[in-house]
Amino acid sequence: METYVLHSKHPLTRLRLAGLAFASLAALMAANELTAAASPRNGQFVESRPVGEPIMAIVSLRDQQITVYDAKGWIMRAPVSSGQRGRETPAGIFSVLQKEAEHYSNMYDDAYMPHMQRLTWTGIALHGGPLPGYPASHGCIRMPYDFAERLFDATRLGMRVIVAPGNAVPVAIDHPALFQPKAPPDAAAASAATAEADEAAKKADQARLAAIAAYRESAIATASVRKLGILKLNAQAQLADIERVIGSAASPEVKEQTENDKARVTAQLGELEVQLASAQAELQPKLDALVAAREAAIAAENARVVAAEAARKAARDLEPVSVFISRKTQHLYVRQAFQPILEIPVTIQDADRPIGTHIFTALERTDAGNELRWNVVSLVGSSADEPNARKSGDGDVGAIATDSNPPKAALDRITIPQDTLNRIAGMVSPRSSLIISDEALSSETGKDTDFVVVMSDEPQGGLKHRRPYPQTDIGYGRSGAYWRSPVAGQYSTWWPRF
Repeated sequence: METYVLHSKHPLTRLRLAGLAFASLAALMAANELTAAASPRNGQFVESRPVGEPIMAIVSLRDQQITVYDAKGWIMRAPVSSGQRGRETPAGIFSVLQKEAEHYSNMYDDAYMPHMQRLTWTGIALHGGPLPGYPASHGCIRMPYDFAERLFDATRLGMRVIVAPGNAVPVAIDHPALFQPKAPPDAAAASAATAEADEAAKKADQARLAAIAAYRESAIATASVRKLGILKLNAQAQLADIERVIGSAASPEVKEQTENDKARVTAQLGELEVQLASAQAELQPKLDALVAAREAAIAAENARVVAAEAARKAARDLEPVSVFISRKTQHLYVRQAFQPILEIPVTIQDADRPIGTHIFTALERTDAGNELRWNVVSLVGSSADEPNARKSGDGDVGAIATDSNPPKAALDRITIPQDTLNRIAGMVSPRSSLIISDEALSSETGKDTDFVVVMSDEPQGGLKHRRPYPQTDIGYGRSGAYWRSPVAGQYSTWWPRF
């Protein structure tokens, strides 16, 4: 049975702890987990040197271990607990889609999952949790609590997470087919675009406030005109009543009094007409000013939208680019900052022969200039302890069984149109990646994700028990992501299930 830390401050947990018997059980569970967390196995992790910015993390399902790499090599390593039998963590290629320091599962008993880093929108994630020394989760990858916190603070959205059946490691590679940038990204242009967007937002706010002030002034003037108009109508009605009384006056005294009332109301009516004409004269310029202010506010808002989109595009252009080539679909796909950029057919030599699954990652620029250093991680199925044992998803013996250098052989077999090469070269930067695989894109690849590739010949129980969720409206930024989902015609925060 799987156990979790119950967080006493969470409202749903407090409801569950209302009964004394259940409270005792929860306390016992928490005590057991705290004891486990204090054990050497649960808290043990190592660092090779001062931590640089992580570029990728590799999880070995066989070894129950996670290793984190920066541009120079591995920097952090810790034990993990992956999915138990029937709910296995899927082997494949993922990336960090969302980060949440305090997360609670609304699928598994409100379980506390601290320092959660989401890998799929259906609920596979890295997070802190108890480590019994064997696979025990419902599909997530549990890490030691202190390691999960340390990793959470170091990573950024989009960091590649590779879940390998065995012990995969990155190896340096040099090949003419690996993309090299034409020029460094224009960070100055991105900063300028951000500054312009900020200024446009400021002007839009000022224009909106000016339009509100103009509306207030016009509303006051309109109300004054309406009030004077009503008073004028009342005076006219009163004068008509007086004239009817004069015509039917029974005595000279009544007639004289009525004539006096008529003179008084007539004078009042004359004053109201003068006041109304003046108010109407004052109203028209204010109405004209309101129209102008509204037009200026609309123009400023449109400029804000254009500038904001330009700033977002400039920021996206600084993000690494991901390229995926699938032997199964014979297509090349490009994404940047979780957004699809390009999809074209591609030529693969001997397309009926497996090519393997390889992840090439751009590390950093060389000392000599603008060129990038690359490494590669090749995924091999858990049945591939012997070279000839691995088979691809369609049952053929894998490329790893027949090529002496499978990653280079895979690159040799790919032919990409020159215009596409030029376009990618204009976007590539450190942390960019190229994935070549026999597999097609997983159904987990969707709106606002990087490429998700799942090894079809490995257990996927952790995915099979996940539910699909509605399409989300997600914004991506260097510091984080936000997500919303339409509910009853309005947008509200969506908390995905684990």
